[in-house]
Amino acid sequence: MSFTLEDEEGIFLVKLARKAIIEYLKTGKKLKPPEETPEKLRVKCGVFVTLNKFEKGGKNLRGCIGYPEPILPLVEATIDSAINAAVEDPRFPPVRLGEMDRIVVEVSVLTPLQPINVENPKDYPKHVKVGVDGLVVELGWNKGLLLPQVPVEWGWNSEEFLSNCCMKAGLPPDCWLLPKTKIYKFQAIIFEEEEPNGEIKRRSLT
Repeated sequence: MSFTLEDEEGIFLVKLARKAIIEYLKTGKKLKPPEETPEKLRVKCGVFVTLNKFEKGGKNLRGCIGYPEPILPLVEATIDSAINAAVEDPRFPPVRLGEMDRIVVEVSVLTPLQPINVENPKDYPKHVKVGVDGLVVELGWNKGLLLPQVPVEWGWNSEEFLSNCCMKAGLPPDCWLLPKTKIYKFQAIIFEEEEPNGEIKRRSLT
């Protein structure tokens, strides 16, 4: 992983994501990148913002949206992803301002996608490390992405990870075995709040 983040840079992004959501929910306006943004965070980079809500029984997903590809400066992509995770995730109703005191914010900064090239599709699982790699499955117009933390949270092995990524793309779970299917992997640097608006730490998946 060539791109790295210092702890203070990751903390900056998580705080920025929360601030962007609250500002948008209050005023309908998108936050501008702060003048004090560290220079490294102005580099173009893929990023996802995940929102988890504290409810009875633990944390439940409340929204997750991002940019798989490095098409925007990281600071701008984080602001966009945070707002979109809160109000544009089609799986959930828009977040209400009053919910934010029960929501933890997580920011995953992505490395560039790397194609996994194999002669036999059955070999894909050997090239996927659970707890390290995230996945993208692509077939035709269908495309699905799962972050590295997802298989860890669900206890999947590499085959189950591939199958679930296929389903995320709206494809049959075994479509990773088809020769035309393209599989990519990436890694992520993850920072998250320990509790709503609480201490922010780098997340380890191992």
